[in-house]
Amino acid sequence: MSTFEHLSCPLDATPLSLNKRSLICARGHTYDLAKTGYINLLPVQNKRSKDPGDSKEMVAARQAFLNQQHYFPIVDQIVKSWPQDNMPSQARIRVLDAGCGEGYYLSQIGKAFSNQKGALERLGLDISKWAVTAASKRDKDVTWIVGSNASLPMPSDRVDVVLCLFGFPVFSEFARVLSKSGLLLLVESGADHLIELRKILYPSIHDYKPTHADGVPHFELVSESTANYSFTLPSQADIQQLLAMTPHIHKASYEGREAVKLLQSITLTADVKLRWYRKTTQETNHV
Repeated sequence: MSTFEHLSCPLDATPLSLNKRSLICARGHTYDLAKTGYINLLPVQNKRSKDPGDSKEMVAARQAFLNQQHYFPIVDQIVKSWPQDNMPSQARIRVLDAGCGEGYYLSQIGKAFSNQKGALERLGLDISKWAVTAASKRDKDVTWIVGSNASLPMPSDRVDVVLCLFGFPVFSEFARVLSKSGLLLLVESGADHLIELRKILYPSIHDYKPTHADGVPHFELVSESTANYSFTLPSQADIQQLLAMTPHIHKASYEGREAVKLLQSITLTADVKLRWYRKTTQETNHV
């Protein structure tokens, strides 16, 4: 079961303690556990919109797509590339998935390391309550949190590994919550990711520009690898599920989306970049 230990009040950064089905800070701020077992630590005043993050429909589409295991080779590459000096076989490893979505990757990583001798303590955080609700139904052994990467509701030195998979990194916060020499994994789309679909959706494809080419503040690069493979979506329904979980559903032209509706199947390239970083500096204040 998830524990909800060592979390902080998002309003005043003081420690939270569990009292029955609520987390309470010393100043009396109270956060109730949801029926499915997650905790919402995103106060109304910290929201930029009424319902931030992925919508209920986007979450459902992503869950349906990921459950078909089209992206399992990415999970496999994450596990294969995991630095040997930070394995759960050697010690208790605390992992935060910052932008966990509906929980697919963190759940699969837990299964992959389930035969290790050490413990893997997993926390998943996302700004979308719909995503965290789905995640909390998927895996009961994870502490699931509605919250923001911009102000992680936990004290400094809380975790050993931060995962940011196709998400929005906030490096100062990642460095703050990571233990000394903690690890960060960034997983991002490569130049040819879903290129076949993008060529249908857009009249032209922009040149690929690598992110963080000049490095990442507070971190040094440890290793870099890719997951590059092909997979086939055999039906229009499968294609629409993929489209609905990507930014392309909003960015593509009407003509491009209509052209995709004519497809009965498509073979796509998955091109994903994985970069492991190690924390090099200490961060202090909770922002």
